[in-house]
Amino acid sequence: MIEKVLIANRGEIALRVLRACRELGIATVAVHSTADETAMHVRLADESVCIGPPPASESYLNIPAILAACEITGADAVHPGYGFLSENARFAEILEEHEITFIGPSAEHIRMMGDKIVAKQTAAELGIPVVPGSDGAVETLEDARRIAEEMGYPVLIKATAGGGGRGMKVARSAEELDNAYLTARSESQAAFGNDEVYIEKYLDRPRHIEVQVLGDGQGNAIHLGERDCSLQRRHQKVWEEAPSPTLNAEQRAEIGEIVANAVARLGYSGVGTVEFLYEDGKFYFIEMNTRLQVEHPVTEQITGLDLVQEQIRVASGAPLQYRQEDIRFAGHAIEVRINAEDPQTFAPSPGKVDTVHTPGGLGVRVDSAIYGGYVIPPYYDSLIGKLIVYGKTRTECLMRLRRALGEYVISGVKTTIPLFERLLKEPAIQDGLYDIHWLEEWLEANREE
Repeated sequence: MIEKVLIANRGEIALRVLRACRELGIATVAVHSTADETAMHVRLADESVCIGPPPASESYLNIPAILAACEITGADAVHPGYGFLSENARFAEILEEHEITFIGPSAEHIRMMGDKIVAKQTAAELGIPVVPGSDGAVETLEDARRIAEEMGYPVLIKATAGGGGRGMKVARSAEELDNAYLTARSESQAAFGNDEVYIEKYLDRPRHIEVQVLGDGQGNAIHLGERDCSLQRRHQKVWEEAPSPTLNAEQRAEIGEIVANAVARLGYSGVGTVEFLYEDGKFYFIEMNTRLQVEHPVTEQITGLDLVQEQIRVASGAPLQYRQEDIRFAGHAIEVRINAEDPQTFAPSPGKVDTVHTPGGLGVRVDSAIYGGYVIPPYYDSLIGKLIVYGKTRTECLMRLRRALGEYVISGVKTTIPLFERLLKEPAIQDGLYDIHWLEEWLEANREE
């Protein structure tokens, strides 16, 4: 078993990993920038090492500094959390070269799924349904025009190395294609240093549904159901729930089995998420995230599994301790992301937190690393907490969420708590009748009022 884990991250996810390690009796090392020297994960870890100044490029993305921290502390494993280096194949390789365990999949699988074209081709070969689109990168405007014409509008131009909506443009007609193609390439180059793009059929009103999987790298894999992440703003998830309000047990079992079999055939190790667009009863693969997801707690709530502990066990070389028939789905869970942002304009709101009162009671979980007196730095993502609620039914879950939001107090900075209180009043939210465009359209309509 792994003896000491260095947590190469910050904020709530660093604290989440630390807690899992502590329950397993594993020592922890926190790394931090100078901006995070008073962070909660630094205070609670067994050891801590400063790895650089505030910019992430000089600290949390600084591979030599993280490697040095491993050597100084004797850490024999690294958990990357999400973001930062969690899907950096070279980082995983470097750790392996230094005989340090990377708590995640192999560098080969990270690299395979990090390239959207290769990922889509691999998914199709493994029997996973994919969105109709170009066979590979579309290198010229002339090719883009031909492919779009053959496929039929609207089409979506996407960066092969993309994420978070960057390098992604919709063309609804031939007149819009040229600008969309050129802009997507330009954005992709600026964001990822790679201007390759590909084209897919644009689905008009899909939902975003993802399947959580767990493999042991020894040919065994299971699925842990799906999450519905359709409430998004600028392609960033805002609200996630499990199970999806739109799927039935038969659909869940069918797509879950397809994905679990594919992951087993890959020999994949660790947790992963296979993401789909879902429209008119059909699933279309869009990508696979080879890491723990921000929204993993909703899966934990309905299955009773600790996904971080499962990551650690598998990374230690243990086979899966569960078979598919051991997994039981019970109840409903919803997670809302609490960001330090203006709930109207979404402008970041860093600064000093005066007071924090977190909600409690049956079925309420808060994953957060802030406290009264903590200063939220301006250098990183604005996510400061996740409120997760669980109920026997979706209706009970929504009632519990309403109650919990009313109890949640964070003063000194603006947060998105009021946004979710407003959303809960909407019939579409209450009935689960929303798609990936619903939130942005709702926000636009409310701004016009």
